[in-house]
Amino acid sequence: MTDPDAEYRPLTPARGDVPADRSCLRCAATFWSEGFGERICKRCKGQASWKSALPPAAGGGRRSSR
Repeated sequence: MTDPDAEYRPLTPARGDVPADRSCLRCAATFWSEGFGERICKRCKGQASWKSALPPAAGGGRRSSR
């Protein structure tokens, strides 16, 4: 018999998912991360390019000639 409340139980974290110092995938700075799913530092997440979901070098200033 299946437990109807099973889908509402919180998942157990993965074995390696522990808080630790990690390197930011954008700027390589070391920062405190609550788990391996958090890989971008707060400084990078606060930048306008992160908030607008543009890559760091997007809109390099040159326009294409048509």
